[in-house]
Amino acid sequence: MKLWSGMLSGQLDQIAEEFNSSIMIDKRLVNEDIKGSIAHVKMLKKSNILKANEADKILEGLDEIYKKIQNGDLEIDLKSEDIHTFVEGALINEIGDLGKKMHTARSRNDQVTTDLKLYIRNECDLINDLLKKYIKSLADLAENHTQTIMPGYTHLQAAQPVTFAHHLVAYAMMGLRDLDRLKDYKKRLNSSPLGACALAGTSYQIDREFTAKELGFETIMQNSMDAVSDRDYVLELQSLLSIIGIHLSRLSEELIIWSSQPFSFVRIDDQYSTGSSIMPQKKNPDMAELLRSKSARLIGNMNQSFVMLKGLPLAYSKDMQEDKESIFDSIDTIKISLEIMAGQIASLEINKEKMLKACKEGFLNATDVADYLVNKGQSFRDAHHISARIVKYASENNLTLDEVDLSIYKKESELFEKDIYEFIDIINCINKRKSLGGPAKEEVKRQIEFVLDELNV
Repeated sequence: MKLWSGMLSGQLDQIAEEFNSSIMIDKRLVNEDIKGSIAHVKMLKKSNILKANEADKILEGLDEIYKKIQNGDLEIDLKSEDIHTFVEGALINEIGDLGKKMHTARSRNDQVTTDLKLYIRNECDLINDLLKKYIKSLADLAENHTQTIMPGYTHLQAAQPVTFAHHLVAYAMMGLRDLDRLKDYKKRLNSSPLGACALAGTSYQIDREFTAKELGFETIMQNSMDAVSDRDYVLELQSLLSIIGIHLSRLSEELIIWSSQPFSFVRIDDQYSTGSSIMPQKKNPDMAELLRSKSARLIGNMNQSFVMLKGLPLAYSKDMQEDKESIFDSIDTIKISLEIMAGQIASLEINKEKMLKACKEGFLNATDVADYLVNKGQSFRDAHHISARIVKYASENNLTLDEVDLSIYKKESELFEKDIYEFIDIINCINKRKSLGGPAKEEVKRQIEFVLDELNV
């Protein structure tokens, strides 16, 4: 029997029934539904809405159902309309008609959003741990490469020399912001809607503070219409997960570029690569490419959630049944994505020689040529033009800047002396950049320590 069948005597069309059903999606909320039901029944007992012996028998039945599901002795009936219908039906089968009293002073409207919040709260803890693992993998690799020199890019053009550690820490800082957003989000998530019923509360003298405390909620939603219709927490999490996905996508793009033959800066481990079915020499960065594409999936899920909610009047509408499939998919997607990326980073092989060669061939110390003249009293604008002419000469003659003869430097400016070669040495160029956030070895070490301190490791 349907929970809503009291007034309706006709049967749903079979296709309409399948269309209406959500059990295939919300079956993963079974533990949360039982947990929420236990808290609700305890409250009904405390408030003398149910007799003590009735409540105790219902609680025993719910506990038995939970154990059977965990042990594999009870399978979720996929013919049930939703997980709430299944749990109530299983309870009635377990203890008889007394199970029908469980739903007193409750609606599926406040029940489903309570279940979803409990589920998301637990998943956020798992995502938090995976984020930390991923950030730690970046910090660990960075610690080994504070002197591994590589080109820094703007517009994907070689710009200035940095270290591989400096580059990795940039992604670690993105991850710390992701952690901070997740922490801040949980404050708004952790507010109990249970007791709002369908939209207008109930005439029973319930105790919403009690159920909130039982379920670990920090606050209670103050308006019953808002409590059942609020899905801001879904929208916010979708947005948050999309940002994490974008960060992973940007790093994936760099891994793909760096591992290509023209760059060969890194080698992705075989665990995270595949070959070609026709070209035996190929090693493809498939995991990185999939990670790059997963961000599109996350953004698509986010858009679905926003568009689903945008035109809904208060309070609950069946449209909200569509909130779960996309958020479940986003949660699953970000969890495996973080796991894969952490593994890729931990197993990455670095070609230091190739990175250093790219720095020299790309004239990445050209800014330092200009800075040398500025230190001698030249205006930066004039120094910039002089440096550009020397770079042009070096490029036309297939030379690096440290291979250009001093006479060529002096032809452009008498301010140049032999110490120019020491000044534009790539390592010196990096270690001079000691400004807060810069790539100098000691400064990057400080940044790594900052990351580890934030992770509390």
